[in-house]
Amino acid sequence: MNNLPVAVIGGGPVGLAAVAHLLERGEQPILFEAGASIAANVRDWGHVRMFSPWEFNVDAAAVRLLERHGWVMPPADELPTGAELYQRYLRPLAALPPIAAVVHTEAKVIAISRRHTDKIKDRARTAAPFQLHIDQRGSERRIEARAVIDASGSWHRHNPLGANGLAALGERALQGRIAYRIPDILGAEGARYADKRVLVAGSGHSAINALLDLLRLQESHPNTQAVWVMRGSSLQKVFGGGADDALPARGQLGSRIQAAAASGAVEIAAPFPITKVAAENGQLRVESTANGSTQSILADEIIACTGTRPALDMLRELRLDLDPAVESSRALAPLIDPNLHSCGTVPPHGEAELRQPEKDFYIVGMKSYGRAPTFLLATGYEQVRSIAAALTGDWDAARDLQLKLPETGVCITDFAAAESCCAPTAATESYCAPAAAAPPLLGSAEIPILQPQAPCC
Repeated sequence: MNNLPVAVIGGGPVGLAAVAHLLERGEQPILFEAGASIAANVRDWGHVRMFSPWEFNVDAAAVRLLERHGWVMPPADELPTGAELYQRYLRPLAALPPIAAVVHTEAKVIAISRRHTDKIKDRARTAAPFQLHIDQRGSERRIEARAVIDASGSWHRHNPLGANGLAALGERALQGRIAYRIPDILGAEGARYADKRVLVAGSGHSAINALLDLLRLQESHPNTQAVWVMRGSSLQKVFGGGADDALPARGQLGSRIQAAAASGAVEIAAPFPITKVAAENGQLRVESTANGSTQSILADEIIACTGTRPALDMLRELRLDLDPAVESSRALAPLIDPNLHSCGTVPPHGEAELRQPEKDFYIVGMKSYGRAPTFLLATGYEQVRSIAAALTGDWDAARDLQLKLPETGVCITDFAAAESCCAPTAATESYCAPAAAAPPLLGSAEIPILQPQAPCC
């Protein structure tokens, strides 16, 4: 077993950081990336500018390795796009000889088990090496490893429009009219959205980015319309902490969309749990049915920024203990569960919180957060640093968690109490958005309109 490599699944920022930490500790890693190149998912959102600056987007072990080969760190306070993150950091990192030697692209991990040992077998289980079933360019093979770090992400496993977690009625048949990501509205895909009525579903930063891009497109194509629908009805979490956010660009996203909503530039309907999508006279009718009544909105295009979920099929033969709601490790779930709080930051966590019943198997990075939406790259880097230390027996380093993440400026820890923003309990910190005019109706008085919160008393 000691002569076998540590397998890393996924060649994105966190997967490559895992390789860097393992190499630094004298381990033998092997990395499998399903895409044609490393960081294929990052390149897919290359047009999007990140709200976290370079200092939070690079891993310490990766930087040490790069700098030994003459790499120069970009200005720490600059905000890279996904394309810049790839070109200026991930691509040169993957090209370094010690990393390039262990990276296998177009290598999709189909399933993971243990040698001669399925999920139900107890005897000598931990003595059996992992076996990864891999499809590489149409050729199948098995690779053995002493440990596995799953950093495969969740980018291509989008949540559907349906408010119940299932596809809305008609959604599957109309997938060609729905973008399940942030499209390149100001670039290659501008013609698709110019002078169209575009419905954006979602309440996170991806939805805000898409809406702000649509408003910029409106400057050159004034008939472009942005319609924003959300399942919930509170702006406290959506607008965020504004000037109190330790990441200024993240705070500005919330402030800009709040101003756009107040001015009427963005039409808002909430709560609007989507139940059905149908084609109608060249447009799309999006319906919401609740409490026995149905409302609808007409749009030409739909952008679904509804979050992602982890792909768990390939892990079926491993023994996992996942939170039944969040689908993260059970120990991590209370720190990130959006039902419990809206914090964009979580306490530092590492090997102990990510440990599974399947010894020496870990889920890291965005996938480790399951369905929770609060992940930052710096969190993933600390995860793999701790795990690499544990896999090499350095338990003091594995437990020494020192990561400090930037505060969001808003943290609601009790949503029931937050209904009255002026009466926080001792255990509840509340945030109230500045007063603003109500956004305009969407053409029907029956459609519920989200009202901004009143200022605190």
